[in-house]
Amino acid sequence: MGITPQMIDDTLYDAFGQRQVAIMFTQLNQYRVVLEIKPDIQFGPQDLSKIFIRSASGGQVPLAGFTRYEPLTVPLVVNHQGQFPVTTVSFNLAPDVSLGDAVREIDAAKQDLGVPPSVQTDFQGTAKAFIRSLANEPIPILAAVVTVYIVLGVLYQSYIHPITILSTLPSAAVGALLALMLCHMELSVIGLIGIVLLIGIVEKNAIMMIDFALEKERKEGEQPLEAIYQACLLRFRPIIMTTMAALLGGVPLALGSGTGQELRRPLGVTIVGGLIFSQLLTLCTTPVIYLGFASLARKFRRNRSAEAELEARVLEA
Repeated sequence: MGITPQMIDDTLYDAFGQRQVAIMFTQLNQYRVVLEIKPDIQFGPQDLSKIFIRSASGGQVPLAGFTRYEPLTVPLVVNHQGQFPVTTVSFNLAPDVSLGDAVREIDAAKQDLGVPPSVQTDFQGTAKAFIRSLANEPIPILAAVVTVYIVLGVLYQSYIHPITILSTLPSAAVGALLALMLCHMELSVIGLIGIVLLIGIVEKNAIMMIDFALEKERKEGEQPLEAIYQACLLRFRPIIMTTMAALLGGVPLALGSGTGQELRRPLGVTIVGGLIFSQLLTLCTTPVIYLGFASLARKFRRNRSAEAELEARVLEA
């Protein structure tokens, strides 16, 4: 027929687009000439059958002769991002539902819908910031651990004893995660803040014992076993008192209710669970780890002394 899509577009625009074709000037005013079809055939889609398209050969071809129309529901405006059509679906959180639960439910619903690979989905706003914060969780924890190790290493002038003190962290982290699981909570950003706080709280047990034991070893010349034994006896009451003070301070957060409780409760549960679990373990594990590193240090010094004596004998020979 010699009809191109551009011809159809031009004809429909002439009919319904109010194309301005000329301007008439008078002494007092000017009038714009607008091209359109007669008003009596502008009422509905059925009137499209009365429109004719001029072909390349000059003939008139009815639009209904090679096209058809179907009623569909379409958006008035189609947003685009990167030349691709996009749409935004907003949601609010129901009472007592965390953002992490909502994100998981949405991901599960997307899997159930069987979204084709050509359709890409992504979270925006607070949900995206939440997912990004979870992805970066190890970074602040690792930074806190490295900072504590450096400070303790400078304080005790040792590479080994900071490791003894940091050995209390795994038990605190396990206790915090178990507490969150028992309370049916997720490891959110607030829970992460609680774990970072535990890094500074639970270490005081080991610091109080190791500091006393090192003083006994370095100043009074006692053996590691006797030094750590006296440290456990004399530091037991201060350790229990400071732990109970921190523990009771976190109980109101863990049991709180009302506005904002979805933020306070994970923090309190993390602190309480981590303190209880670490308190039960570190009083037993810290002395064992201390003695184990002390034994390794003695073997290392003994080997270095043997090597030094061997070198001296070789030089004398």
